Amino acid sequence: MPEQSNDYRVVVFGAGGVGKSSLVLRFVKGTFRDTYIPTVEDTYRQVISCDKSVCTLQITDTTGSHQFPAMQRLSISKGHAFVLVFSVTSRQSLEELGPIHQLIAQIKGGVDGVPVMLVGNKCDETQREVDAREAQAVAQAWKCAFMETSAKLDHNVQELFQQLLTLETRRDVRLGVDGKRAGQPRRTDRVKGKCALM
Repeated sequence: MPEQSNDYRVVVFGAGGVGKSSLVLRFVKGTFRDTYIPTVEDTYRQVISCDKSVCTLQITDTTGSHQFPAMQRLSISKGHAFVLVFSVTSRQSLEELGPIHQLIAQIKGGVDGVPVMLVGNKCDETQREVDAREAQAVAQAWKCAFMETSAKLDHNVQELFQQLLTLETRRDVRLGVDGKRAGQPRRTDRVKGKCALM
């Protein structure tokens, strides 16, 4: 288990092109870029409320390839919470998360008490390969939460990180500071019926 510190470390995993960086940039900066630029590893920081004080939410956006297993293991060992992102347009991107979930369970000694979110991104797309019910079944098998998002339309992005922090039981961590809710109001009306919030 990582040491308690003023950082709360969230690690984002997923195949290349599923929208990991888009989700993180949408959450941290409120921006979206259409072009795909492969990530080696980026870290973003945001101030959050933590045990009635303030700490730093540190989000590590990992590489989409499996070229750096040592970096992957280090990210898991230091991480407090994990976001496993796939694209609803690619069944393979969901299947590629299986070994990562197993590695998290192996390094953390199981996933009980470890906040993990399975995230189906690009739910604004019409060409689906993964149904929300199927992804929900995978999440239940993995003992983790599930949510669909669209970084492009800013659907469930804020909610994703809020829910992830809600899953933390060892500390009281929230996006808001001093009781204020961070970010923008929900914008779900644009993609009603297409995306699932489980």
